[in-house]
Amino acid sequence: MARKGILLLNLGSPKSTSVADVRTYLREFLGDDRVIDYPAWFRFLLLEGIILRTRPRKSAAAYATVWTPEGAPLLVTTEKLRTKLETATGLPVVTGMRYGEPSCEQAIRKVLELGIDDLFVMPQYPQYAMSSYETVAVKFQEELARVAPGLKYRVLQPYFDDPAYIDCLVESARPWISKPFDKVLFSYHGVPERHLRKGDASKAHCTKVKDCCFQPCPSHANCYKHQCVRTTHLFAEKAGLKPEQFEISFQSRFGPEKWVPPYTDERLEALPGEGVKKLLVMCPAFTVDCLETIEEISEEGKEDFLHAGGESFEQIPCLNDQDVYVKYLAARAGSWQASHH
Repeated sequence: MARKGILLLNLGSPKSTSVADVRTYLREFLGDDRVIDYPAWFRFLLLEGIILRTRPRKSAAAYATVWTPEGAPLLVTTEKLRTKLETATGLPVVTGMRYGEPSCEQAIRKVLELGIDDLFVMPQYPQYAMSSYETVAVKFQEELARVAPGLKYRVLQPYFDDPAYIDCLVESARPWISKPFDKVLFSYHGVPERHLRKGDASKAHCTKVKDCCFQPCPSHANCYKHQCVRTTHLFAEKAGLKPEQFEISFQSRFGPEKWVPPYTDERLEALPGEGVKKLLVMCPAFTVDCLETIEEISEEGKEDFLHAGGESFEQIPCLNDQDVYVKYLAARAGSWQASHH
């Protein structure tokens, strides 16, 4: 009899807030050719010559503002989610991270230790991006081929437009959107515009056709921006938001090239001048609150918005280990199990 199990995969965090640990983490993260997809020699020069000289200190200071007594928020919350999912499904659940620890390799060894030989892999990314969903899925497959080539597995596909996921998001936002507000800003993690074009096999649609995200195209299956737009519009429809009550932006950009606009930081500074005084912000590209949602949005972003004349700023938390999300993931695991009989 096969022993089934679940693997939750996410981005990862440094071991501690020390500059050395943050540097080690960033070296692995930014050294990933799906994150900075320049030729290897150029990536090396950029990383070792420029980024790793200044950024670790800045990032370490940022991590220090979000760190909890138990450790990095992303790891702590993922662990809570893991425990709840184990209870909800009755299956062993293991967590692995793309960068840092527990690494994909450590997670696979843990899976083997538990005697699991049929695995449901759940990348915690609702939308497909080369630098998030794709890199973690590929890393898992590489490590698996090395450590446990015979293991049977199935990978959860991006669920950006799954009606049950949209219900889950709306449900989690209900306490905030049921009170008066002017606008919901959906802030997604940014990617270079080049990454979108790279994923468009036709080379004739993405960023070339007017309203390309709304015009059907086969490359939408792995177009990050299209999937962000789709999640947002399905959410708005389900929650009954009017077109003027929401907009989309992209955060966390760095480096000189053009990233997908509009930029979250610029929108936060401009919105009060456009009459938006009560703002809600949601970050649906992240399933678990982390540095990018806590420090970048609810600390820095809030400050920028209020400084520009905004009156109230609330961030709707990520799904984290909320019961609605546990239930959603458990249901996905349930249909995986059913399809296996």
